[in-house]
Amino acid sequence: MKTSAKENNESLKEFFKKININLVELPDWSCCGSSSAHCVDSELAHDLATRNLAIAPPDKPLLVSCPSCTLRLKQAHLHTLHDPELQNRFHEKWGVPFNPNLKIVHYFELLKDIDFHSLSKEIKKPLNGLKFVPYYGCMLARPPEMRHAENYHNLLESILTSLGATALDWGSGSRCCGTFLSVAKPDAITPIVNEIIQNGIDTGADCLITACSMCQLNLEIRCNLKQQIPTLHFSEVLSLAMGTNKYKRWFPRHLVDPTPLLTRLGLID
Repeated sequence: MKTSAKENNESLKEFFKKININLVELPDWSCCGSSSAHCVDSELAHDLATRNLAIAPPDKPLLVSCPSCTLRLKQAHLHTLHDPELQNRFHEKWGVPFNPNLKIVHYFELLKDIDFHSLSKEIKKPLNGLKFVPYYGCMLARPPEMRHAENYHNLLESILTSLGATALDWGSGSRCCGTFLSVAKPDAITPIVNEIIQNGIDTGADCLITACSMCQLNLEIRCNLKQQIPTLHFSEVLSLAMGTNKYKRWFPRHLVDPTPLLTRLGLID
């Protein structure tokens, strides 16, 4: 979010700023460990996640953008909540008591409570004409121990259609993009990514829209189809609808340039 997905980070902050929600970055946050750490060292993976829980303000919800980070932080909190030994480890390692009431939320949780129809005056660029397929990836699909966590599937479609876009039905919205295996085994991931992108093309979509920066990266760097369509960050599209002109910094970072499509639809100048 701070390096290879800067456009995701910036557009997310830009959108929330435009709807008067103030995001305060967690000081001195560290990597949650993502997929790699828990495959190599489960204790290290747990500690990487709980460090962020320890420095989070106790009286504010911890808002997370990345689905993988959301999963790692929530799992670490859940495991610690139900294990007194982990609570003691938490206290000894970080010097503060474990906060059982810390609320960890994916930013979808904020969006689901926003009435986008009431924001009609704020919408500068309705997404009319944009046909997309929603790509959630697999990280928002909870593992069995988190089966009671809220499911936000259909949120992309609901919000973006309220802004004028057209959501198309397809069968690859929850397919795994390969996550960290894109680095370790790229030859195994390319066919998977190609199938996802081709399914989007066959559906008649102009683009894929995803809420996961890792998914967006993998879908761009590992696809080698001759014909491709852009994969946009959800936050970019939301900010675009609010009339931002900062997209000029974001879109050059895409390997599949969305500018021709969005220009043709009149969504950018």
